[in-house]
Amino acid sequence: MLGTFQHSHLRIEVNATQEQIQASLVQPSQFRQWLWPQQFSQGLPGKIYGGLSFNSYLGPIEIHHDVKQVNDHSLHMVLSGGIDGFHEWYWGDQWVQSRLEGVSALPLNLGQSLVMARLRQFLQQPAL
Repeated sequence: MLGTFQHSHLRIEVNATQEQIQASLVQPSQFRQWLWPQQFSQGLPGKIYGGLSFNSYLGPIEIHHDVKQVNDHSLHMVLSGGIDGFHEWYWGDQWVQSRLEGVSALPLNLGQSLVMARLRQFLQQPAL
């Protein structure tokens, strides 16, 4: 893998319950909305689970995700391809944090900051 080792750890407060945050992180129908322009494999289940593998794409860059663990308060994935490393999410009522480490040519800290801002914006939208 070409690139440099990078790590980023961010925590934000959001006006959302633990259940709303969890749904936005583990339900493809929701994370596809706020992770745009990142695209995801077709045929994902309604909710991701431990043992699931899928791909995402940022333009021509493919990132493979191996979901290692999902529970009511965390999500752990091993990444390969465009990022060789891992991504961990933790959440509770009114907070979410993300830890991303890996080797990549992509600017991971900038990307993670944008992702967290998009997630906050998504969670603040009124329910339809």
